Amino acid sequence: MTPPEQVLPGQTLPIDVDAVPGVELGPGVHVRMLPGMPGIRTWVVDLKPGAEWPELDVHETYGEAYFVVRGELIEGERPHGPGTYVAFGPNTSHRPRSETGVRAFGFNYDA
Repeated sequence: MTPPEQVLPGQTLPIDVDAVPGVELGPGVHVRMLPGMPGIRTWVVDLKPGAEWPELDVHETYGEAYFVVRGELIEGERPHGPGTYVAFGPNTSHRPRSETGVRAFGFNYDA
């Protein structure tokens, strides 16, 4: 079952993230879209060991943030392990990769 795009006012919505269908964006890169709040797209990304985001991820107008749950995500030469929160403001770009494999929860701010 695909979750709704947004959580409605007054609604509590528990979701088994692993039951949400994923989309393969590139070799070893899987994204699952989760319900968010207005103006916020919420997702979980899994990168297999040795995987890299398929192209440069550009944030021209609004920002993005993610929280590393397990594994390690590398931005440039800087590794980010479990418990790390990384935020990108407008006019930023990045191309994450992982040598160990990683799961991160993320948020794109659209408004």
